[in-house]
Amino acid sequence: MGRAVRLPDFAVLTEELAQALEGASRSSVMPDMPQPQLVVEVVSPGQENASRDYRYKRSQYQAFRIAEYWIVDPIQKQITVLSLVEGLYEEAVFAGDDAIASALLSELGQESPLTAMQVLQVEISK
Repeated sequence: MGRAVRLPDFAVLTEELAQALEGASRSSVMPDMPQPQLVVEVVSPGQENASRDYRYKRSQYQAFRIAEYWIVDPIQKQITVLSLVEGLYEEAVFAGDDAIASALLSELGQESPLTAMQVLQVEISK
């Protein structure tokens, strides 16, 4: 069975990873490279899509040691933040006016809390 290639909806790269990808013919992150700080997936309608984001991608990102994985679910109106702790993801779910607890957001020194509602209201045009 071949290895699945994941192209997240959004990723925050480390400076080391950005340098490793400079000049590369593909923007693929390989297991021996520094990992992104954050990967975000937006759940599309349908049970198959939900299973892919909540189960399969979760296990793959965990195996790749992605420090933080967000599942933005506009259908359930919630954000699931998965934080890597000793090789396994710990899960926290945020909805409505809940302030999102995130190691990356803390590192960035955000001035005001980012809420689940604010993230869910963002429209991304493709």
